[in-house]
Amino acid sequence: MAKKVSSIPIGNLVSTDKNMYELTNAAIHRAKQISIAGSEDLESAGGKIVSLAIKEIVTEEVQYDLKQD
Repeated sequence: MAKKVSSIPIGNLVSTDKNMYELTNAAIHRAKQISIAGSEDLESAGGKIVSLAIKEIVTEEVQYDLKQD
Protein backbone atom coordinates (compact mmCIF):
# COMPACT_ATOMS: atom_id res chain seq x y z
CA MET A 1 0.00 0.00 0.00
CA ALA A 2 1.38 3.40 -0.99
CA LYS A 3 2.14 5.86 1.76
CA LYS A 4 0.00 8.98 1.47
CA VAL A 5 2.43 11.91 1.41
CA SER A 6 0.55 14.56 -0.49
CA SER A 7 -2.49 16.45 0.75
CA ILE A 8 -4.33 19.65 -0.04
CA PRO A 9 -2.62 22.55 1.76
CA ILE A 10 -5.74 23.92 3.47
CA GLY A 11 -3.81 26.80 5.07
CA ASN A 12 -2.67 28.04 1.66
CA LEU A 13 -6.14 27.59 0.22
CA VAL A 14 -7.86 29.53 2.99
CA SER A 15 -5.32 32.36 3.11
CA THR A 16 -5.05 32.95 -0.63
CA ASP A 17 -6.16 36.28 -2.00
CA LYS A 18 -6.84 34.80 -5.43
CA ASN A 19 -10.31 34.48 -6.93
CA MET A 20 -11.83 31.13 -5.87
CA TYR A 21 -13.74 30.85 -9.14
CA GLU A 22 -10.46 31.12 -11.07
CA LEU A 23 -8.73 28.62 -8.77
CA THR A 24 -11.61 26.18 -9.14
CA ASN A 25 -11.55 26.40 -12.92
CA ALA A 26 -7.77 26.03 -13.00
CA ALA A 27 -8.02 22.93 -10.78
CA ILE A 28 -10.74 21.43 -13.00
CA HIS A 29 -8.61 21.88 -16.11
CA ARG A 30 -5.49 20.57 -14.35
CA ALA A 31 -7.40 17.49 -13.14
CA LYS A 32 -8.46 16.82 -16.73
CA GLN A 33 -4.84 17.09 -17.86
CA ILE A 34 -3.69 14.67 -15.15
CA SER A 35 -6.42 12.16 -16.01
CA ILE A 36 -5.34 12.18 -19.66
CA ALA A 37 -1.56 12.40 -19.35
CA GLY A 38 -0.95 11.11 -15.82
CA SER A 39 1.48 12.50 -13.27
CA GLU A 40 4.49 11.22 -11.37
CA ASP A 41 2.95 12.60 -8.17
CA LEU A 42 -0.35 10.75 -8.53
CA GLU A 43 0.74 7.75 -6.45
CA SER A 44 1.85 9.98 -3.55
CA ALA A 45 -1.59 11.65 -3.70
CA GLY A 46 -3.22 8.28 -3.16
CA GLY A 47 -4.49 8.24 -6.74
CA LYS A 48 -6.72 11.24 -6.07
CA ILE A 49 -6.55 13.32 -9.23
CA VAL A 50 -8.62 16.28 -8.02
CA SER A 51 -6.70 16.56 -4.74
CA LEU A 52 -3.42 16.56 -6.64
CA ALA A 53 -4.70 19.19 -9.07
CA ILE A 54 -5.83 21.47 -6.23
CA LYS A 55 -2.50 21.05 -4.45
CA GLU A 56 -0.54 21.90 -7.59
CA ILE A 57 -2.62 25.03 -8.27
CA VAL A 58 -2.66 26.32 -4.67
CA THR A 59 1.07 25.78 -4.13
CA GLU A 60 1.77 27.27 -7.56
CA GLU A 61 3.62 24.17 -8.77
CA VAL A 62 1.50 24.62 -11.89
CA GLN A 63 0.88 28.09 -13.30
CA TYR A 64 -2.24 29.11 -15.21
CA ASP A 65 -3.34 32.00 -17.39
CA LEU A 66 -6.85 33.27 -17.89
CA LYS A 67 -8.19 33.01 -21.40
CA GLN A 68 -9.76 36.28 -22.48
CA ASP A 69 -12.45 36.24 -25.18
